[in-house]
Parts: sequence; C-alpha cells; structure tokens
Amino acid sequence: MPYLVQAERLSRFGEAVLESLGVPAADAHLLADSLVVAELWGHSSHGMLRLPWYVERLRTGVMSAQTKPELVVDHGAIAVIDGHHGIGQVLTAKAVELGVSRAREFGVSAIGVRNSNHFGTAAYFTRKAAEQGCVAILATNASPAMAPWGGREKAVGTNPWSIAAPCGDRGVAVLDIANTAVARGKIYLAAERGEPIPKGWAANENGVPTTDSAKAIHGIILPMAGHKGYIISFMMDVLAGVLTGSHFGSKVVGPYEADKVSGAGHMLLTIDVKSMMPADEFEQRMKELIDDVKSVPTAHGVDEIFFPGEIEDRSAERLRKSGITLADNTWHSMQKLATDFGVSLPENNAA
Repeated sequence: MPYLVQAERLSRFGEAVLESLGVPAADAHLLADSLVVAELWGHSSHGMLRLPWYVERLRTGVMSAQTKPELVVDHGAIAVIDGHHGIGQVLTAKAVELGVSRAREFGVSAIGVRNSNHFGTAAYFTRKAAEQGCVAILATNASPAMAPWGGREKAVGTNPWSIAAPCGDRGVAVLDIANTAVARGKIYLAAERGEPIPKGWAANENGVPTTDSAKAIHGIILPMAGHKGYIISFMMDVLAGVLTGSHFGSKVVGPYEADKVSGAGHMLLTIDVKSMMPADEFEQRMKELIDDVKSVPTAHGVDEIFFPGEIEDRSAERLRKSGITLADNTWHSMQKLATDFGVSLPENNAA
C-alpha cells in the first residue's frame, strides 16, 4: 500500500514525537525539518527512516534531549563548541550561526564541534550559510564503514562533506557526498524496502562483494574512486575528529546504535563572500559558471545538464505540492512511534 504524506504534516509528527521525549520545541522542529527536507530532496536514506534511531538514542540517554553547547575555545575566527552529546542538528545549526557571524567579522571562520551526534544531511547546513552570503565547507566523521585501502576490516567512516555557495537567482550550488561508493543510509533504505543494491556498493562481512542489502549492512561499504575515497575520508576525519578534539576513527559510533555515545565531530569553514568581492559580482560570476556548464551539448539520451543542488531544488518544489511517498517499513515504524508516544499519525493522502 502506498503512503503519501504532506511535508508539513510529516514534520509536525516528528516534532510531536521528539517533544514527548523532552526535546525543546525549537530543537524538535529543527531535527524533524532536517529529516523532512532530506525527503523533499529525494534523499529518503537520510529522511524519516532515521527518526526511530534518534528516538532510541534519546530514550537511552546517550544523546541528550537538552542540547547545551559550550564554547570551549574562542580565538576570534577560530572556535570550538563542546556539544556534550546533544542533538547533532542543533549543534551544527549553532556552528553555522557562529561561523557566519565570525566570518562577517574576520572574513573567514573555522568552527569545530566535538562530542556531537549524527546531524543528518550536511547540505542542510551549508545551504543555510550560503543563503546568508557565505561559501561554506562542512565535514563530519562517522562510525567505521569502509576498510582502509588494502584492508579487510572496516576502520574508516563514510565521513561526508559538503560545500555550498550562493548563486543569486539560481539559489545555491551545493555538493554533499560521502566518500564511499554510496552513503550508508542508501543501503539501509534498500534493506528497508527489501531491495537489492547495485554491484560495487558493498561487500559482506567476509569482504566478498554483495548485492544483498541486508548482508551489506553488516559488511563493508566500498570507497568511491578506489583508494581516493579512502584517502579523502581519512583526511575528513583529521578535520572533523582529530582537530576538533572529538572522537575519530573506530571510536565514533553511528546513530543506529542506541546505547553508545557517538562522539562525532564536525568542522565548519566559512568564507564571507563580501570580504573578497562585492556579492553581486560573485553571483554574476557564479551565474556565468553555471551557464557555461548547462550550455554544453548533452550526451545521447540526456535531456538536460544540472548544476550541483539543482535536482534537489526541483524535487523539493515538486514534492511540497504532491506529498512525500514513504516506504512501507518507514510508515510502520511511524505507526509504532505514534502508539508509543500517543501522537497522531499524519494523514495518508494515498489511502
């Protein structure tokens, strides 16, 4: 049976569940919105299927419902926030707020976050900085998912990163990628839907390549671009984990483990565009770059060339009108949450 839900109702459901666990209303809205926006962008792997993971971590107390960021290093353009194991989305939003403010003062800023949790999609936060006239780079570390190049045991996280830049009336150009062949959430989504995964995504626990999504969850995710993906992931952990004073390498715990402290670290680098050139000049230059790319003749079978972030923007515009289609298991997990916390399920418009 299909499940079709309007974005606003889906967000209100997430907020109600989180508030019942003691999460303040504003923080509950931010966390729920980060999941719903991922759905709108077409990235269900980082959407509502993750809500039960956060709920279980809040229930066990390894993630604090009351997020209390503490500024433990403050050297003007450089600062470090200790998250004290609060909600990752709330801590990263604080880093964006501080990063943009300091970049406007100093031209550039570097904000580290230690003792955090999974924050959803990195682009959710770099876009916010770009919308305020900054170029932003955000790196995070994650629990072990891939083997170091030449190894057979996972010891390196997917360690995603994002870069975003303002583009005037074009919106925002944004990259958001994990350093594995695929984000781990896409394997979880395939398993939730009972679907196989493509060749080249993952190997099983014995290091043998597999298309079985259930086996891949307990196995090894393969790096993107061979050894290059491993190296980039390693260096992102240097920025997000080692340099911030947070956990790193095999010490980081993922959001799907309900009873262990995460210790995830993040690093946000922010550049105020106006410190380098007038904002309108930068936007014109970005427009020229985008126009150059989009004017290239398309390959056979391709209708249009997109710049980074354009597909997500179009998806969000479409799905805000039509509603978001949820996987069966995601809907069923929401039903359980509704029962557990006495909140109403959003209306299924496909029923």
